[in-house]
Amino acid sequence: MSETRVKFLLGEQDIPTHWVNLMADLPGGAPPPLNPGTLEPAGPDDLTPIFPMGLILQEVSPEPEIEIPDRVRDVYKLWRPTPLFRAHRLERALDTPAHIYYKYEGGSPAGSHKPNTAVAQAYENAEAGIHKLTTETGAGQWGSALAFACRFFDLECEIWMVGSSYDQKPYRRSMMEVWGATVHRSPSEVTEAGRSQRKHPTGSLGIAISEAVEVAAQNADTNYSLGSVLNHVLLHQTVIGQEALAQMAMAGEEPDVVIACVGGGSNFGGLAFPFLRRVLRDGAKTRFVAAEPAACPTLTRGVYAYDFGDTVGLTPLMPMYTLGHDFVPPPVHAGGLRYHGDSPLLCGLVKQGLIEPRAYRQNETFEAALRFARTEGLIPAPEPAHAIRAVIEEAEAAREAGEDRVILFGLCGHGHFDLGAYDAYLAGQLQDPEFSEADRDAALARLPEAPALA
Repeated sequence: MSETRVKFLLGEQDIPTHWVNLMADLPGGAPPPLNPGTLEPAGPDDLTPIFPMGLILQEVSPEPEIEIPDRVRDVYKLWRPTPLFRAHRLERALDTPAHIYYKYEGGSPAGSHKPNTAVAQAYENAEAGIHKLTTETGAGQWGSALAFACRFFDLECEIWMVGSSYDQKPYRRSMMEVWGATVHRSPSEVTEAGRSQRKHPTGSLGIAISEAVEVAAQNADTNYSLGSVLNHVLLHQTVIGQEALAQMAMAGEEPDVVIACVGGGSNFGGLAFPFLRRVLRDGAKTRFVAAEPAACPTLTRGVYAYDFGDTVGLTPLMPMYTLGHDFVPPPVHAGGLRYHGDSPLLCGLVKQGLIEPRAYRQNETFEAALRFARTEGLIPAPEPAHAIRAVIEEAEAAREAGEDRVILFGLCGHGHFDLGAYDAYLAGQLQDPEFSEADRDAALARLPEAPALA
């Protein structure tokens, strides 16, 4: 049997005890979210109608590390630590001198990285005496993660699922309902926000967020839970990168480039931020690549400005790259990446040149996903297929340059519920939806009045 090592595994005792808060290291700090009425920095009073104080304090904390509660770590043991793999077979197929590693989050009960924050958020809400959580979900990974997490803390869960994904991925809805959640197709008739968006039947994350926030804000025993974008969400995901740091040390290598897909930023931040801290503090030379869909190219074609996090305008104004809060992306199968904005923290790092964004079309990402599945065996979700496309580019560039290169990427979820999309690709029927500059420009013309960002 070959002596080549494929898996790098940690024990339960190695689950991180603290989350990494990159806010403490961001050069120049981050522009604050704004109250849309006063245009003053949003404070706890602006957030308490939908978030518990425990999460609000995490959102604004200047501390470099925040301790993970024991009850959260106990639930983490169901799937953490997750494995790091060396992709030897993909390397050989690409005939590259690059060494390719991937951190696999698809072994969680919900099949993705999302439970890392869902469990933490459910815990803080239960501690605050909340009885029900509302949320949105794109491809269904976040919704299924929150439905799963709510079971552990005796919380009800109500979810608005983006219409196109609701139709494409019925078994994601089934997962949520198995764990006891109520699931609506968004836009729905249940909320005023949903009824106001009937003209967009395929829906968007922004619309679904508006629906979930509306219900949470109107009920004292109900809070809203978000699966990406906000600082505390990216904070919770940093267990991924901390484990990856230890596992790369086990492999005796340092990544030259870290790659992950980006929709709102939680998957990317979770893997990259612990490595980014070493760049900011110690001068490490690691590069970072954020892969997004060309049909919803927030980081590559958006503008850096204050905008609402939702379509209707119920949230504070967030400093981020945006396509416009009422921009509705085409219905690509990577539903988790169909968001008009991105994490303000991640956007600040892109603005400063510390993260390189790249955009890929749907068919080229599925071609990359097939190459990965046919060499490494795992069928990736459409979202991390964008990262795999970037990995192949990096590996081919290393081959052309004749140089060694260590590549680490995040495989944030499996594609078992996305086989309809694979069927379409294999039949030659998968579309490459076009990004509409006209729709973007029209949406950007409707940005709220707010101070300009440098």
